[in-house]
Amino acid sequence: MHMKKKVTIIGGAGTIGNILTKGLHDKYDFTILDKTPNQGQNYVQVDATNPDLLIESIPKDCECLINLLTIKSDNDLENVDEFHKMTDIHFMSSFYIFHAAITLGIPKVVYASSNHTTDYYESNGISKLGREINISDYPYSRGLYGVLKLASENIGHILAREESNNLSIINLRIGSVHPDEHQTVREDERLHHTLLSHDDTIRLFDLAIQSNVKYGTYYGVSDNPKKPWSTENAWKELGFVSKVNSLDLLDNGES
Repeated sequence: MHMKKKVTIIGGAGTIGNILTKGLHDKYDFTILDKTPNQGQNYVQVDATNPDLLIESIPKDCECLINLLTIKSDNDLENVDEFHKMTDIHFMSSFYIFHAAITLGIPKVVYASSNHTTDYYESNGISKLGREINISDYPYSRGLYGVLKLASENIGHILAREESNNLSIINLRIGSVHPDEHQTVREDERLHHTLLSHDDTIRLFDLAIQSNVKYGTYYGVSDNPKKPWSTENAWKELGFVSKVNSLDLLDNGES
């Protein structure tokens, strides 16, 4: 019998973690690490801002880490405590996860980056450049969140390029993923352009886990009308083809 690849999702109790574990449980053996208490099978409660506990909590035969850590914050460029909270989760912990992969000999990290790395160029789901935003556009962000996501990508670039680390890092700059996508796409016009459907989320992360790319950065967005970001390199390098977009959800209220 073919052994399923062991994948650990850090920050896996949220929306994307639930989508991936439901959509890919036949293909991968998942362990979820999250700060939220949960008594589910293959679930470990751990604070990812503690690097020693993090390393202890990752199964030693794990073959891929997925970093889905996220928190919301207000006034993080005015309030120093909020700034530190954001930096702990979106930068320090990013490094701890890369470091854990190197320490444990795990060859792949898939990092959930964000479209907010380049949100300076986008307004209400529409690119302000007169064309799709791509990974060659200098990442100007309107907020700390995007700045820290970019900084984490760049730390990953250093670590993936160090041959002795034997590490592949895939950054997915995720668009908009919502638990109830059929409802939300009707209520929020931005999602008509920025949606990454559940189907496409599963497809993109699966391809990222399987990929042989040493280091790559890709926008995660479905093939929506007037989508603001280019997925051309995700198609060329990962083989990503969007199958369900915002129009499909608007046309079909029930999946």
